[in-house]
Amino acid sequence: MSDDDVQPADTRRLPTLDKTPDTADEVARSGPDDAPAGSDEDDRTGRFWSARRVPAAVVALLLLAAAGLLLYDVAAVRADRPAMAWRRRLAHELATRPLDNPWVLGAAALAVVLGIWLIVLALTPGLRQVLPMRRTAPGVRAGLDRSAAALVLRDRAMEVAGVQSVRMKVGRRKAKAHAVSHFRELDEVRADLDVSLGEGLRQLGLAHPLRLTVHVRRPKKG
Repeated sequence: MSDDDVQPADTRRLPTLDKTPDTADEVARSGPDDAPAGSDEDDRTGRFWSARRVPAAVVALLLLAAAGLLLYDVAAVRADRPAMAWRRRLAHELATRPLDNPWVLGAAALAVVLGIWLIVLALTPGLRQVLPMRRTAPGVRAGLDRSAAALVLRDRAMEVAGVQSVRMKVGRRKAKAHAVSHFRELDEVRADLDVSLGEGLRQLGLAHPLRLTVHVRRPKKG
């Protein structure tokens, strides 16, 4: 028996076990086409709500300043000091000026407009620049900026033969493309743009499909 026929004990091949792929591995390997289609509940995904930091901060600062000034003046009067001129003037005006005075009506109208503005801010979601996307996983929400969506669609439109330039505008409900074609028939270019941009809109995965409008023209001469 030769040395080559002897296999050391520490070099013996160990038995292998078949490994069943985990669910996480399968999900990681799955591509975008494997994602489940959005259900009717996903399609009703609402817009993202804004934090309204600026209006809330402005109102809070104004109320804080007014309350602090009034509290200081009341405390000064309690300490046997004269009230501020603005409060004496305000008390005099409220006591002597009639309700149909233009200044009273203007101040009331301003207060009403400010109140309506605050109510609208409280009841509307805001963030008009963010388009909600379909939910593909529970508890996860995604949004796409309208400018980013317009850039993606513009790049797809530039790949169509005959397109020289494209101006893309994406709104909350519509997507409009204004293209300039320097060769090929305009109807053919428009048809190709309808197909390309329609597929691009579907691939964006938006919760609310956008209506597509395409305009094609020749470049201006001179």
